[in-house]
Amino acid sequence: MKLLLAEDTRDLSRALCAVLTHEGYDVDPVYDGEEASEHIAQDSYDVIILDIMMPKKNGIQVLKDLRAMNIVTPVLMLTARTEVDDRVTGLDAGADDYLTKPFAMKELLARIRALTRRRSQYFAASLSYGDLSLSPESFELKCENSVRLSIKEFELMEALISEAGRPLSTRQILDRVWPSESDAQEDTVWLYISYLKRKLKSIDSRVLLLGKRGGDFYLQF
Repeated sequence: MKLLLAEDTRDLSRALCAVLTHEGYDVDPVYDGEEASEHIAQDSYDVIILDIMMPKKNGIQVLKDLRAMNIVTPVLMLTARTEVDDRVTGLDAGADDYLTKPFAMKELLARIRALTRRRSQYFAASLSYGDLSLSPESFELKCENSVRLSIKEFELMEALISEAGRPLSTRQILDRVWPSESDAQEDTVWLYISYLKRKLKSIDSRVLLLGKRGGDFYLQF
């Protein structure tokens, strides 16, 4: 699973990255709020971990901005014991959970596991279309190169490949990829379509992901 860790204390960030990587997570560390927002706009994550007190833009503003973009990724806020009002504000702004510093690594891992409980069964074998292959074991999309997908990116690409030749409407995608997340909207689908388009380009695939915002989407080779 892919995590974004926004923590400006570099020693703590390095320690958290080491533990999370050891546990099998793919972690992108960032050190201020603006950098966090840039990563969120460019890539998809399974969980976003935000420290509330960060330079340039605090964690609550990052959270408000990503929720305004209709990104429904689970968000775990890291807070100091004195930031009670900020914790309430964060939860009101759309945070899914918070963890108070200092915390035990075991508790952090447990919170992440609770936020990432997802559909556990995928296709037993790799899927393919055109020059693409999609691995359910590694969540990698492969062509000339390979790139790791988040769970939602994987589910969206899996839907598009399994229905190759038939367009999927935005509504069908929402029902299939975000069935229990009422906050997911047309803009959520369009954002993830944009993520996948960039990743197809990054692996030099000739497969095109076609469709218009709010309409139908399909793959073409």
